[in-house]
Amino acid sequence: MGGQTTVPIGLQVTKTSRVLRRALDDALAESDGSLPMWLVLVSVKWDRPGAQRELADAVGIEGPTLTHHLNRMESEGLVTRTRDPENRRVHRVELTDAGEAAFVRLLPIVLAFDARLRDGFTDVEIDVLDRALGRLRANVCPRPPMN
Repeated sequence: MGGQTTVPIGLQVTKTSRVLRRALDDALAESDGSLPMWLVLVSVKWDRPGAQRELADAVGIEGPTLTHHLNRMESEGLVTRTRDPENRRVHRVELTDAGEAAFVRLLPIVLAFDARLRDGFTDVEIDVLDRALGRLRANVCPRPPMN
């Protein structure tokens, strides 16, 4: 890196991600939530992955870590897990009424946090940021094989 004085992009993004995750987790904790809980709730509610393995991919955490969070959420009555009748190895995850209520309770906090992050940015700047972050993800994701 001979003479380069700029901080590597990956380090900047990693530090920023860590700060944002911590701040959002703190905001959710004020309403008895957490970032892992929110990620599960929103993934089941909006993405509807259903199978526990698909949910782990959607949330972006390893299976054992997800199992830990789901165990806690299930004991709190927020989700149910049932075996898929067509494939007994697959567990389906669904929100309970309490899970739906938790989603509704935490959504305004997440929206307020998003508004806080957008403060001072123009729509054009947000669009540029969105494209730049998308390009960073694309730069590190494996490319599909060429035909």
